[in-house]
This record gives sequence, structure tokens and C-alpha cells, in this order.
Amino acid sequence: MVHEIENAADDAAADGVQDRIVVAVVRTGGIAGLRRRWRAEPAPEQVPTWIELVDRCPWQERLDPDARGADRYVWSIHARVGDEQREQVVPDTRLEGAWRELVDAVRDADAGADADSDADADADRP
Repeated sequence: MVHEIENAADDAAADGVQDRIVVAVVRTGGIAGLRRRWRAEPAPEQVPTWIELVDRCPWQERLDPDARGADRYVWSIHARVGDEQREQVVPDTRLEGAWRELVDAVRDADAGADADSDADADADRP
């Protein structure tokens, strides 16, 4: 598996903000084997809430892949909190509790960006 490093946006480094947080979720698998990606980089006032979401996840837990059935999703979760990188691969059957809350928060935060890119794609169609 390729390890991805999540970097803060360029303006975060320019502002000197060290407590930035970036969380990315990549879902692979399913019948078509498509890859979806969501990313959240919350505003400074939201950072404490996001740090709590990230800290509640059991990053050190070993999660073996689920062999019960083909075409299941796999969730790769990457978080950068300050200078610390965390990552975990979570089988779909184990996406619950703190993992589900973090993934849902990232997907919700990225929903506006998806809508914008969908609108851009629609504009390119004849």
C-alpha cells in the first residue's frame, strides 16, 4: 500500500499556523473497484473538535482485512495533526464508532468541494 502524506494548504504554512489538521479518506473496492477520495482541512477555530475526532480513533490497533465476501470497501484514513502523521486501513466491516464518525466528518466537510467539482464537470459537457 502506498503511504500518503497529507500536507496543509500552502496558505497554512505562510500563516505560520502549526496546529493545522488535514484528514484524508480514500475508499477503494466495491463491485466496480472505484476509488473515491475526501479531504478536510478545518479552519483554525474548528481544530480542537477535529483533534478530538482524530484522537478517539484507535490508530495503533491492527485491523486484519475481512475475508467474508468479495467486493467489500476498504477505507484508508490519513491524518496530519501538526507534525504528526497517522494512518490506518479499515475494512468496511470495521468502520464503526470513532472511525465512522471521523470518516463521516471528512465526507461532510468535503461535500461542498465535491458539489463544486461536479458543477465544473457538468459545465464541460455539451
